[in-house]
Amino acid sequence: MNTPIRPKDRDAVIQSLRAGVVPHSGQHLIQVGRTKKISSLLKDIERIVDGGSTFRLVIGEYGAGKTFFLNLIRTIAMEKKLVVVNADLSPDRRLQATGGQARSLYAELMRNISTRTKPEGGALPGIVEKFIGNSKNEAKESGLSLDAVLRKKLDSLTELVNGYTFADVISAYCRGAEENNEQLKSDAIRWLRGEFSTKTEARQALGVRSIVDDASVYDQLKLMARFIRLAGYSGLMVCLDEMVNLYKLANTQARNANYEQILRILNDSLQGTSVGLGFILGGTPEFLMDTRRGLYSYQALQSRLAQNEFASEGLVDMTGPVIRLVSLSPEDLFVLFQKIRYVYSSGDESKSYLSDHDIQDYMEYCSQRLGNEYFRTPRTMITSFINLLAILEQNPETQFRDLIGTLEVIPDLGGNEDKKVEKDDDLTSFQL
Repeated sequence: MNTPIRPKDRDAVIQSLRAGVVPHSGQHLIQVGRTKKISSLLKDIERIVDGGSTFRLVIGEYGAGKTFFLNLIRTIAMEKKLVVVNADLSPDRRLQATGGQARSLYAELMRNISTRTKPEGGALPGIVEKFIGNSKNEAKESGLSLDAVLRKKLDSLTELVNGYTFADVISAYCRGAEENNEQLKSDAIRWLRGEFSTKTEARQALGVRSIVDDASVYDQLKLMARFIRLAGYSGLMVCLDEMVNLYKLANTQARNANYEQILRILNDSLQGTSVGLGFILGGTPEFLMDTRRGLYSYQALQSRLAQNEFASEGLVDMTGPVIRLVSLSPEDLFVLFQKIRYVYSSGDESKSYLSDHDIQDYMEYCSQRLGNEYFRTPRTMITSFINLLAILEQNPETQFRDLIGTLEVIPDLGGNEDKKVEKDDDLTSFQL
């Protein structure tokens, strides 16, 4: 039975995939394979819900589906009542720095903070409001003042770095809400987002003597995870992509400082000293295994992240900190193309432009043209497949067999640049 897909959802998925980027929503419509890996991450989510901590590295080649996998786990985490923050690392955003790059990463994470009811980000004010609302209800039931209830609930945070200041900022927000002081509420949110650049500015606005700086970013995330659980959520998951930017740092000292921070996060997660906090980081194989500049160049990380020596000859271990995204199997690719075809036709299979047999022929065509490279990067094949569907949609008189027939496939034997003979200029958008 066909299940219609809304035009808005269909266009969001198709346009994102055609541009080679991950759709922000609707990942479940095209998810294939990775069953064991997803099950392993689901256990991580359950551990966070129970107040534990997790750490995972998702390693794969460019275009292998790292970002898609991270976004899928992010969506699942929100369905489990976790709060999720996500950001891409860049030259201006790092885990550890002295020039504001770490605070910039924290600010980006807080801008992208998401919940199930607000998956697009910007959920921080709502989280604070929920905490205050719950506190008001407790104050009514217990007969205590709101300030007394707030202080009691926030007392558990004071044992952490910046914990006293964090409690003061939350109290300031509550005071602003009680007095209808929007400026005070805004300043409190700015502090929580790490947007104050000087202590003087924060003291004038909120009367506090510390701010989120480069040195306290990780500690602030641990604080935020505790606060989020106090607000009624299950925990905090931090998703960081493009970790390869740390590998690209030319300065050895700066690179090692970031690796030390990763080691600290890993140790805290493995030892269970963090509460309700999980990290999932996406990177390339060289970021992990390069013994000169990658994580393996840092001996303490290499020993902790090394692959299970018994996981060979098809055996897998999903309990370690590293998850490797291997190439999708031909069977997975076939199902993936079926799902894309289904989304492209808005859930109406009667409007499909390709049959299952056509998909098989298309896969054979691509396999002959690119060999094993074709199966290593889903991004390339997805973009090409949607380009093909676009040609068939906009040129009703054109048949799939005609398109394949107009390209002469010549196996690449190495150094042969004349791989195809073009017979129709209209096919340029379809070429891989």
